[in-house]
Amino acid sequence: MKRMIAWLAGTIGIGAVLYVIFYHPLPVLFFPELPHLSFFGRCFYILLLAASLCLIRVALGPTAADRIVAIDILGILIVGFCAIVNIPTGRGWYMDIAIAWALQSFIATLALAKYLEGKNLDD
Repeated sequence: MKRMIAWLAGTIGIGAVLYVIFYHPLPVLFFPELPHLSFFGRCFYILLLAASLCLIRVALGPTAADRIVAIDILGILIVGFCAIVNIPTGRGWYMDIAIAWALQSFIATLALAKYLEGKNLDD
């Protein structure tokens, strides 16, 4: 019962934050002169919410596998941040950073999975 109450409270909290993001004006963190930034600003805040939830899972994850999955999702969110910044600014080097980050995140996840299995990295 306690677990169900915690899930319900978390769902209500996330729903409330998403309601505020979608239906109330939020401050623009960067490039306020671009007219279509409200959409990208909302996307940025949603990714920021997801990243904070991933960091909570990294800190409180009961097992190492939970922490690895949260760090992998955090790498995917960083790629999303790069894409969100790339579109309104038109600077292509953000996508270069995103591709490099995705490759690094993939290799790190494979290495950590092998470590948790108890195998050497050269197996």
